[in-house]
Amino acid sequence: TGGHTTEILRLLSCLSESYSPRHYVLADSDKMSEAKIRSFEQKRAETFSKSQFSLDRIPRSREVRQSWISSVLTTLYSILYSLPLTYKRKPDLILCNGPGTCVPVCLSAFLLGLLRIKRTIIVYVESICRVETLSLSGKILYYFSDYFIVQWPDLKKKYPKSVYLGRIV
Repeated sequence: TGGHTTEILRLLSCLSESYSPRHYVLADSDKMSEAKIRSFEQKRAETFSKSQFSLDRIPRSREVRQSWISSVLTTLYSILYSLPLTYKRKPDLILCNGPGTCVPVCLSAFLLGLLRIKRTIIVYVESICRVETLSLSGKILYYFSDYFIVQWPDLKKKYPKSVYLGRIV
């Protein structure tokens, strides 16, 4: 909500018209991101006339300060909810940057790849605010992403699979 949305929209602003349609996945309790996305897409449509996007909502996998035990259950529920959505959309690429909502979607896409239904490239960009340690989403998706991008050199040293590109947002 908010910060992660701003970061991902900054990344998307650099993408060409060929990355269309775009399918945004938001937590069902996220009240701010939809307006930001719609505004971004409205501006994008002024430049790219064939620009297409959709918004989908899934149950939030983890609320702030939610207990770890109950987080496992709500995340499993979100994964089950995400499977039909991921199957329906069959994305070629998932670009995500840290909110817990991305974990169920990425794990659903990874599962579809294991089942040989659809291979999706998963690109995870750790938030700019993560200087010394990974976020919980990052710690999970480090093992499932095809590309794991960090924005600080110390994280590259700690996580050798990661790609350090400097500050990209």
